[in-house]
Amino acid sequence: MPKLKTKKILSKKVKITGTGKIMRSHQLRSGHLRRHKSKSALRRHALPVQVSKTIERSVRRMLGIKG
Repeated sequence: MPKLKTKKILSKKVKITGTGKIMRSHQLRSGHLRRHKSKSALRRHALPVQVSKTIERSVRRMLGIKG
C-alpha cells in the first residue's frame, strides 16, 4: 500500500499537543479588517481551540496520524 502524503497546508494551520489533541486557531484572529472588530472578540479568539470531534478523524487522516 502506498504511503499517505501529509496535507501541508493543514499541517501549518493546526498544532498537535503532547496528549494528542488537535488545536486550531479562530478565523476572527486573522488580520483582515481587524480594527472594525471589537477588542473583546479579538482577545476571545486569540486562544487556540480543539478541533471538533466530527472532523477530527478526517483531519487526522489528512495529517497522516493514526487514531
